[in-house]
Amino acid sequence: MNAGPAVVWSRAEVPAATPALIAAGIAPRTAELLARRGVADADGAQAFLEPSLDQLHDPAGLHGLDGALDRLERARDAGEKVAIVGDYDVDGVSGTALLIAGLGSRGVDATPFLPHRVRDGYGLQPRQVDRAREAGCSLIVTVDCGTTSGPAARHALALGLDLIVTDHHLPGEAGDALPEGVIEVNPRRDACPYPFAELSGAGLAYKLVAAFAHRVGRPIDDERLLRIACLGTIADLVPLRGENRVIAALGLKALDATTSRGLRALFRVARLAPPITAEDIGFQLGPRLNAPGRLDSAEPSLELLLTRDDSRAERLARDLDARNRERRTWERRVTDEALELFSRRSPLPPVLVGWSSGWHRGVVGVAAGRVARELHRPTLLLAEENDTAVGSGRSVEGVSLHGLVVPFADELERFGGHAQAIGLTITRDRLEELQAFLEATALDLEAQLATRRLDYELETTPTELAGGLAAELARLEPFGAGNPRPLIRLRGPLRTVGEPRRFGNGHLEIQVAAVAEATAGDRIDRRDRVTMLGWGWAPRAERLHGPFEALGHLERDRRRNRPVFRLVDCRPVEDPAPATPA
Repeated sequence: MNAGPAVVWSRAEVPAATPALIAAGIAPRTAELLARRGVADADGAQAFLEPSLDQLHDPAGLHGLDGALDRLERARDAGEKVAIVGDYDVDGVSGTALLIAGLGSRGVDATPFLPHRVRDGYGLQPRQVDRAREAGCSLIVTVDCGTTSGPAARHALALGLDLIVTDHHLPGEAGDALPEGVIEVNPRRDACPYPFAELSGAGLAYKLVAAFAHRVGRPIDDERLLRIACLGTIADLVPLRGENRVIAALGLKALDATTSRGLRALFRVARLAPPITAEDIGFQLGPRLNAPGRLDSAEPSLELLLTRDDSRAERLARDLDARNRERRTWERRVTDEALELFSRRSPLPPVLVGWSSGWHRGVVGVAAGRVARELHRPTLLLAEENDTAVGSGRSVEGVSLHGLVVPFADELERFGGHAQAIGLTITRDRLEELQAFLEATALDLEAQLATRRLDYELETTPTELAGGLAAELARLEPFGAGNPRPLIRLRGPLRTVGEPRRFGNGHLEIQVAAVAEATAGDRIDRRDRVTMLGWGWAPRAERLHGPFEALGHLERDRRRNRPVFRLVDCRPVEDPAPATPA
């Protein structure tokens, strides 16, 4: 087995804007965290800490929006049938639900067409265009896809169908470019002057509905739409800053009081109760909504978001839960087999490329992410199907996997994505060529990948941790991509108090205290103890025996209403006062 990268702890630099924020009356720790997230002044701090609707930009700044509104209004007035073609992940499904509900309630005859992952693959495809035409549609609107669907777009225009593309992915190569005549709304296009380019597909759908509602004089209920938009925004891992932070924060509040029968049923299946958090979406709701689309069709997830029938909502929620268990089984299999495959490579190449005819294409992306985190290498996993292979890749911080693949894009059947996540299709006979190309291209990354840096933002002691830090950090929620939960160094020397509790699949719960207190055993004040959770740490429990210090995240155990420290790494430290028997 290959040794993992060397782990180096480093205190993140204090940003230059920190003193100005402190001078404006912001607590020093909060000021440092805000500055590191791009906040430069008191007004920016207030906007970050108190998200509100007035922080959202006018949709009119989106390039192509006027053309899209004109075409939708003509469709409504003429009674045309409109096809909504969304992606099969949470972002695409929630964005599709937004357009179906938001446009439909304003007179547009909108019908959803979600792709089947195996039969259709990602994005707008010619066969979906054919389905839309057969259903009598004269206009197609995409959600979270379409930017790289040049062939399907040309097919639609040739058949006489109009096309509006709403997407947030990077433009593709020349062969995938959209033809003249397509209306495109994509804030990541160079031609788009919109001040925030990081909207999710669902966020962009929310903007389109809001603009159309204004155009036809029927204002939206922001809370009803934001609770759906926040699902895609959080689950798609777009940066939770700027407008995304507003959508996520206000949407989460709206979820707490949702009247959606489908979402309430999903809460019950996932055993969630308000307040709903970003972590709940990322680890509980999102995976269940994603599962059907990963395995075959996302239509049950869309129906759950739209249903108004209580009994149907319960059946759909249970079905999503079952599909998620099936998805986890496939995911573990692909991850384990990929790790075994790469264990035979010594030394590890700078980019990991693996494929198998026994892998399910719907889970290779998630499995690639797990392998990338485990081995600290950009990873591309592909499922072989007949004469082609369909794959997804995930990268590591500081490395653009998309950029590495771009020079090879002309040799691929399909390709798209962004810096940290890609999807592609390639003929089977070119797999080894792709592997060799990426391994050779990334050779200069070897030194960078040999070391994994853990940059912590705060450092504290068990006593300080048990004080008001949790409440202070809660003001920065929701956490997610672009606004990570702060990594904290818990200074040592620390010792465990009592015996560790093992639970679940190799997890640990331990009580720790500073050495001076820990030597007193159970007589120490519980306020000086920290509850530490180590997910998957049971095989490494020996690292927690002696005096040590730790890196981790401060979270809240909602069931017991107390802060807990989620362990990320630990290292031994010198014990100035060896423990004596209590």
